[in-house]
Amino acid sequence: MEAAQVPPQRVEQLLDAAVRYAEERHWDVCPGTWLKPADGTERCSCGEIRCAAPGAHPTRTDWANLATGSGAAARRMWSQQPRSAILLPTGRGFDAIDVPESAGFLALARMERLSLPLGPVTRTPDRRMQFFVLPGAAAKAEGLVRRLGWSAAAIGLRGRGEGHYVTAPPTRVGGSGTVQWVRRPTTANRWLPGVEELISPLAYACGREAADARTRLS
Repeated sequence: MEAAQVPPQRVEQLLDAAVRYAEERHWDVCPGTWLKPADGTERCSCGEIRCAAPGAHPTRTDWANLATGSGAAARRMWSQQPRSAILLPTGRGFDAIDVPESAGFLALARMERLSLPLGPVTRTPDRRMQFFVLPGAAAKAEGLVRRLGWSAAAIGLRGRGEGHYVTAPPTRVGGSGTVQWVRRPTTANRWLPGVEELISPLAYACGREAADARTRLS
């Protein structure tokens, strides 16, 4: 039985999404690398055969200087290279708390039961989830997790703030799939929560999943 093929990316969706993020959410957007046909497959435009995130990373070291909050500028950028990944710089309109996917869904269910305020949430093909929170979260996350009794690094919880980015839907990462919204940006979640409101369920879920993983390996 043949492996399921990831469908080709519709380039107009990328352009429309980039413009919408800038105009409707006032997020800065930055065009990243893209996928190019090569020897019957697709490779990252960066040229690296073993690229860790094919078609989904910055094109240059000063990538953050390319980011724009203008819908018209975003339209021009993606018209020039319609297959470019959509990168959203963190530390500007939002930070992100990045956790393993299994822990993310566990935490999300608990947050919804507790009626906690939630912002947009993405999931990536490498099985990570990013919870959008107010800027400044990345600098606080490790200390907050430590006070709850865990090491952020040990449980796989990362803060993404200034100097980092998240890859936005519907960017496709190589042949592994597309970045997707778990919770889409809407008018209801325009106001983002602070990291202090979400860190406890996120750390608990990450800690539980890390403990379960150790048990399975023992």
